[in-house]
Amino acid sequence: MSSELTEVQVRPGVEGDLAALTDLYNHYVRETPITFDTAVFTPEERRPWLLSHPEDGRHRLLVAQEHKEGTFGPILGYATSSPFRVKAAYDTSVEVTVYCAPGAGGRGIGTLLYKALFEALADEDVHRAYAGITQPNEASVRLHTRFGFTYVGTYKEVGRKFGSYWDVAWYEKELGRKD
Repeated sequence: MSSELTEVQVRPGVEGDLAALTDLYNHYVRETPITFDTAVFTPEERRPWLLSHPEDGRHRLLVAQEHKEGTFGPILGYATSSPFRVKAAYDTSVEVTVYCAPGAGGRGIGTLLYKALFEALADEDVHRAYAGITQPNEASVRLHTRFGFTYVGTYKEVGRKFGSYWDVAWYEKELGRKD
């Protein structure tokens, strides 16, 4: 049995994470219907996405990274809050998402990321968070429900990937600011 202490650190995503974050996301593009992207990305193609999530404000990118005895290991997942829609009246609403690295599921990484994300958003002018969950995905439904999201409705067969149509269930969560 190893006596090494392994922990997970959550921090803002930075430019140096771009390749690892792109690889993590591309896994879901290639292997799952969880994202409706159908073509993998290069890090350079993902750069605008990364840069659209500054360290402060409504639109955040947080990463969970393994930390063992002073050394940082692989990125285990990430969470984002992004614009819900582009029109100005939607500014106080965000769409949130979590992606865990293959093999990192079931370790509480999603919970850790969402806890940090919602703490970071607590002082921001954000009224509601929305999450679209491709069905079926019971693990994601449980995660969102645990964080106080409520089911709003389902878009039936809204996306086609891997030769099948997929439903997306939508969930919402009220956040702190009401002004």
